Amino acid sequence: METPVEINTPDNRRTLFKYLVKLYGSDKAKQLMHKHRRNLFGVNGLSFAVGKRSIEYFCMFYLQDTFVPKEGNDVRELAPFHYQIWEELNAMFVDDEYDQEALICPRGVGKTTVGNSALAVWAHVYEVSHYSLVAGRTEQDAVEFIREVRHAFEENEYVITTFGKLLDPQRFLTNKLELELTNRTKVQAISSTSSLRGKKYNGRRPSIIIADDYQGKRDVITQEARDSKFNTFQQDAKYAGDTAVYRDGKKVRMATKFLVLGTILHRDCFVSRISRLPSYRSISEKVVQVEDVDELFNTGLWAEFKSRYFNAKDPHAEANAKEFYYQNDFLMDYKVLWPDKFSCLQLAIDYYEDPTSFKQEMQNDASKIGQRAFHQITKIPRAEIEEEDFVRTMLVCDPAVETGRHNDYTALLVGGKTSNEFRWIREGRIKKVSFDDYISNVIELLHGYPDITHIWVEKNTYNGADVREIKKWIEKDVDLSHRNIEILNERQNKNKEAKIRAISAKVDSGFFVFAEEDQPFYDQVLAYEGEGFTAHDDAPDALAEFDRVIDEIEETPEVKILDSSLLF
Repeated sequence: METPVEINTPDNRRTLFKYLVKLYGSDKAKQLMHKHRRNLFGVNGLSFAVGKRSIEYFCMFYLQDTFVPKEGNDVRELAPFHYQIWEELNAMFVDDEYDQEALICPRGVGKTTVGNSALAVWAHVYEVSHYSLVAGRTEQDAVEFIREVRHAFEENEYVITTFGKLLDPQRFLTNKLELELTNRTKVQAISSTSSLRGKKYNGRRPSIIIADDYQGKRDVITQEARDSKFNTFQQDAKYAGDTAVYRDGKKVRMATKFLVLGTILHRDCFVSRISRLPSYRSISEKVVQVEDVDELFNTGLWAEFKSRYFNAKDPHAEANAKEFYYQNDFLMDYKVLWPDKFSCLQLAIDYYEDPTSFKQEMQNDASKIGQRAFHQITKIPRAEIEEEDFVRTMLVCDPAVETGRHNDYTALLVGGKTSNEFRWIREGRIKKVSFDDYISNVIELLHGYPDITHIWVEKNTYNGADVREIKKWIEKDVDLSHRNIEILNERQNKNKEAKIRAISAKVDSGFFVFAEEDQPFYDQVLAYEGEGFTAHDDAPDALAEFDRVIDEIEETPEVKILDSSLLF
């Protein structure tokens, strides 16, 4: 049997006194502590009154096992940002200063715990909300939210001591998505695919509606998806909530409060649009506290770190780069949002490996999202690329039929992979050529790169006719006919936009290395801004297919005929 938690301890009294001083000043705090000394933490005690006026105190005392570092837990020290969230919530829910707010927070800063779960517990123990509706991105997010809130009502001794047992599954509805409490209030969670409209409890609409990480990456990839997410929420919100009630000029019931917690994934995404609405108050934060994160990580000592980290010729590149940082950390470190959580070194590595996602998820910076997919490339002379030891080499063919000014290019890519998984664009061509010239280019590249073992050909254009022609040429060629070349002929059915953007981080980070001589090819890669924004996407399309297929193909073992005498 677990030992009951001792509530009236010196530490808890100090916490209570600290927040009394914040509310009423030192002298008044001393008087109140003395006056209520017999009921500091019990039902309707002094702590109850302070928690109602201060969400911050409620979290730091009643939810201390979540927010306060102490012996026996692994809780991190909170950052000033977390206290700012509680300040905002206090202004919204205690002082009733406004009804709609967007808290635009980076990933991993605890926004759901600080600004969602904790708020729900506070709002229901004090009956500030008779019905709270929380919309998460997926049903699993909704289940996790209910589980966290349920734990506070069911097992938190600090909450139970002051507010009593608020869960009674024998008398009131409780399941993985709903909690009906003994004080006749209800907490419900839904996924973002469920409608907010029409939800009621005891004949009344929700007092609080929270959209927490309401959008995912699929909701921002096209303009249609972005419009749908925003419009669905706005149309539902109009009918899901209720207006304030006034009697004799005095407000007797608050309007429904709307709280949006999320991260900007696109300059025109749901969260970004909500933050621009005049009716919403909003605050936005970023993990790396600098004006231009691209400039920080691509100049000075960090640029030197990057060149060492992505040095494809150094087998100990990662270790050597980190050693460089440790020797210069006092010059390279920068201010971060949550010092007890984020490491300057790891943040830099995360940025280099996927700059676009980093700026979305960690910086709330989508100013360039929807524009270029690739921001920088690594290029070296072809002769240096050819010094590498390739474990696999293939030819990618993305043909085009017409050769007019506005037609697509034929893209041909010879790509090699080394044992460290780096991708090397040994040669990239984009040309407007006839069918026969296209075939001639393929045969020329096969001769130029004797280690090509596979050819991948996009099937949509010629429906296999080009593959039959290539095979014919190989069979009648003295040199090529002796090579075991496998041809893969596939249709492209996947979302091209998603497929190309999926490799943007690899290209930006230097995981792909291009030949300096192939400027028309890599210039087309750098120019890609997305479907509907780019005139030609042949080179980045071929690049994305190379990245996918090179890991899927298997080398055909070479068959050697041995002298029978070697067997005896």
